Amino acid sequence: MKIEKIRKESFTVIGKEGSTDDGAGFIQRLWDDANGHFDQVADLAKRDENGDLAGVWGTMSDFSRSFSPWKDFKEGLYLAGIECTENATAPEGWTKWLIPGYVYLKAECDGENTFTEVMNYMKQEKIDLAGAIHDFTCPPSGKNYMYFPIERLN
Repeated sequence: MKIEKIRKESFTVIGKEGSTDDGAGFIQRLWDDANGHFDQVADLAKRDENGDLAGVWGTMSDFSRSFSPWKDFKEGLYLAGIECTENATAPEGWTKWLIPGYVYLKAECDGENTFTEVMNYMKQEKIDLAGAIHDFTCPPSGKNYMYFPIERLN
């Protein structure tokens, strides 16, 4: 597995929010809702020089909204959405999160065990998790990644 250390300044995601309190399958239901109503936020999306979406994010936070990891990695909030410009306003029924900047370990999801493999790597290398883990899909390539925050910026 390839793990890359990257720096990402704070960024904005507008999406559909839910929590583990919503029961099994809630993340898929959020994605179905977000994808089914994408036209409501398409014009707010940040785009690259080719006009492609800058990113599709599954961002997470603990219930305090401090972007700490989920309690026991089993309880917390999830936002299924797209990266937007910072001044974008979330339409009714959508939620806006400003994700703090971090240094991340970015790992391509090349199997079902990416989370476990990266957490084992971090333990072996004595690297601490500094916040909630995020899922990222790169729209031009379609590749999926997990972002493991290891150092909070400012």
